[in-house]
Amino acid sequence: MTMEELTKEMEALEQPSFRAKQIYSWLHEKTVQDFDAMKNLPKTLRRDLAGRYVLFGAKKVQVQESKIDGTRKYLFALADGMVIESVWMKYHHGNSVCISSQVGCRMGCRFCASTIDGLERNLRPSEMLSQIYEIQKDTAERVSNVVIMGSGEPMDNYDHVIRFIRLLSAPGGQNISQRNITLSTCGIVPGIQKLAGENLAVTLALSLHAPNDAVRRELMPIARKYPLKEVLAACREYFLTTGRRVTFEYSLVKGVNDNRKEAAELAALLKGCQGHVNLIPVNPIKERNFVQSDRKAVEEFKNVLEKNGIHVTIRREMGRDIDGACGQLRKRFLDGSRGDDHEDH
Repeated sequence: MTMEELTKEMEALEQPSFRAKQIYSWLHEKTVQDFDAMKNLPKTLRRDLAGRYVLFGAKKVQVQESKIDGTRKYLFALADGMVIESVWMKYHHGNSVCISSQVGCRMGCRFCASTIDGLERNLRPSEMLSQIYEIQKDTAERVSNVVIMGSGEPMDNYDHVIRFIRLLSAPGGQNISQRNITLSTCGIVPGIQKLAGENLAVTLALSLHAPNDAVRRELMPIARKYPLKEVLAACREYFLTTGRRVTFEYSLVKGVNDNRKEAAELAALLKGCQGHVNLIPVNPIKERNFVQSDRKAVEEFKNVLEKNGIHVTIRREMGRDIDGACGQLRKRFLDGSRGDDHEDH
């Protein structure tokens, strides 16, 4: 609940309005997951709250820490036994957390492990917040940047994701600047158009991954529904409405979308778009035969874009030694619990 909703709820329970502020602070500043821990509330009220309401959070099950760069990959269990994953990354400008917005995913992107077992369900706003809160407790460090780019398609869980963003950036809670929140989508056009009208200052990231519809359809089934012309028009509308530059995510797959011709085609496609290209050497997953582009091909691709006036960076690889790709840790855990390789867990 927002602070306003919580205040109305307390009024309905004939409680003074300051109780709402206390409860909100316990949930979103002190980040407790138990009404009994709210020590400045009367015992009778704590008992009443526990009887009426449920706090849906996440519990840490497993953590992998990279020996290369200190990146941590978390596996969390939810109240119904489902599992999700998140990633904590330490940068010189602050700590970033990449969170999941769904249990699994139904988008079917070919290079992503999240989608292999399909979609189980949407995450609640509280379950998204809880990933960040629990990571902050575990690392004893504040998170300054949040990326909704883990398992799931945020636009497929639109209302819960928007509520999550508003709660995360609200005063009285974590108060993380919306400018430090990135929402990634595979290109659901109505969602992008709707997001433009939400009066938020978040960064929109488009999973582009191809310079034309033919290659994109091979990699991403959603491209059959929304061609690039429509997707890029929605991105332009987002920029014009919000003033926020769009980030174009491009995973480089050897022999699929990484040659100089495709780089030139991408540059032509994005000419005039107010955006930034983020090149991502794809993380290989055992269920697919995709291979990461070699360093030379990545640098050549970047050079072609730069020569054509496109802003571009190569994403620094994080957590390569700890199931770095989206959905890998969860997939391995689920395979193990089904008996495939249980001894590893």
